[in-house]
Amino acid sequence: MMGPGSAPMLVLSANTKREQGKKVQIGNIQAAKTVADVIRTCLGPKAMFKMLMDPMGGIVMTNDGNAILREIQVQHPAAKSMIEISRTQDEEVGDGTTSVIVLAGETLACAEQFLYQQMHPTVIISAYRQALEEASKLLKEKCCIPVDINNRDEMIKIIKSCIGTKFISKWSDLACNIALDAVSTVKLEENGHKEIDIKRYARIEKIPGGSMEESQVLRGVMINKDVVHPRMKRRIENPKILLLDCNLEYKKGESQTSLEFTKETDFSRVLELEEEYIKNICEDIIKFKPDLLITEKGISDLAQHFLVKANITAIRRVRKSDNNRIARACGATVVNRTDEIKQEDIGIGCGLFEIRKIGDEYYAYIEECKSPKACTIVLRGASKDVLNEVERNFQDAMNVARNVMIEPYLVPGGGAGEMEIAKLLEEKAKSVQGIHQWPFRALARAFEVIPRTLIQNCGANVIRTLTALRAKHAQDGNVSWGVDGHTGEIIDMKQLGIWEPLSVKLQTYKTAIETAILLLRIDDIVSGAKKASSLNEKSDTNGQSNKKEEEAAPKEE
Repeated sequence: MMGPGSAPMLVLSANTKREQGKKVQIGNIQAAKTVADVIRTCLGPKAMFKMLMDPMGGIVMTNDGNAILREIQVQHPAAKSMIEISRTQDEEVGDGTTSVIVLAGETLACAEQFLYQQMHPTVIISAYRQALEEASKLLKEKCCIPVDINNRDEMIKIIKSCIGTKFISKWSDLACNIALDAVSTVKLEENGHKEIDIKRYARIEKIPGGSMEESQVLRGVMINKDVVHPRMKRRIENPKILLLDCNLEYKKGESQTSLEFTKETDFSRVLELEEEYIKNICEDIIKFKPDLLITEKGISDLAQHFLVKANITAIRRVRKSDNNRIARACGATVVNRTDEIKQEDIGIGCGLFEIRKIGDEYYAYIEECKSPKACTIVLRGASKDVLNEVERNFQDAMNVARNVMIEPYLVPGGGAGEMEIAKLLEEKAKSVQGIHQWPFRALARAFEVIPRTLIQNCGANVIRTLTALRAKHAQDGNVSWGVDGHTGEIIDMKQLGIWEPLSVKLQTYKTAIETAILLLRIDDIVSGAKKASSLNEKSDTNGQSNKKEEEAAPKEE
């Protein structure tokens, strides 16, 4: 038992598992390779899907590296950290989650032979670090081209190359336009600083039914709500919108409040007070003459009565995030108390409010906004599983558009960038002194795993195609030659129009190689997890006392 001020201690007991030295490093490399092998077939336009079943019985069908790894349960600590890098990649740039795992696995696999040759891990690490710096520098200097973000056709091409490997590629024109419109809508520029917050202000609403072609991006917001009273208007043009974050109900006393009535009139007086209070807060609202009232909390029946009389339409219990989105779309401010409402808090930037029924559900559309800084993407599709996959694809597409808008540089896709980096690092390795040269050269070869996997996934001859591609890059001026993921032939990516944002590539290399370095640094794994069998024996022998101890002791995470 630890005292309140004592430091946590790692106690090595008889049933603590411990692995040391080279055995751990080889084990970590094997674990990383296993994770990479699971994901390997999910790279490129001919990517295979994985079907995952979660413990609740739900199924997920996807070829998105991050979505797959999120669902996989692993025990090995090195495999866990591999899964973590896919999530990091997704949060940072939103794309390249599959490439980062494949590259990290290959980087570690290259280190294995050096460990068997008794090379110290720190030597490998310093060579890898040097190679990573060189790769980042060479990518910026030799491989990337600037892009005009105001040229819509160019932007569509870039997003198309991201969507090409996804399930949604069949509707790529529609999808690219929707993604680009959504990102352009939420873009904010202040004092030369760009802010594009897709997570918060571009919401995807999935409505099963209808066809994929009916999907659209609204110039405004849509929420899955109906009006609170049947006599309220269901269509208002150019509404004045008031957003609230407070109850339009009588404030109940706290739990310790108790009322004592001594005569009959007291009870009716309490009811009168309630009515007066609600009437007052409704009058605070009515004097500003809004057409539409949206609140995050409840609206009582009496308040509804006053609002209907004043010809105000109301929607209640809207999510906080939705309310913020509506505020951004129509230029309103969310008000926390009714007595603090000012005229400028009311949003007048919206062209149309309408309740529409789709299937059995009612949806409130607040659209045709003048200059919306938030939007909703309405997705239609055959079934829930299809819609979930399409949503994941859209997130990737929007992230690509966002990355290019923030950092407008592109690198050729289809493994061309990696192949060029491999060639340039190979040349650079000749000038590296001493033993560091070998891991440096090995990492140069590791970059070839991306084009190799692309060739494998579309069933072409790997050795022949890769050799031809290597020969092509050996000649100067062929930077943009890569693998056509559909046919497995080598082709100029400029012709195909397949480009990737520079920020995604840089992040992929950094995350993959730094994780490999981190895992090579580990030379000792101590797991203090008790074996389940020994615990069961204990509980059999001293059942009751053990239970009491467990209840008294704090649970370990």
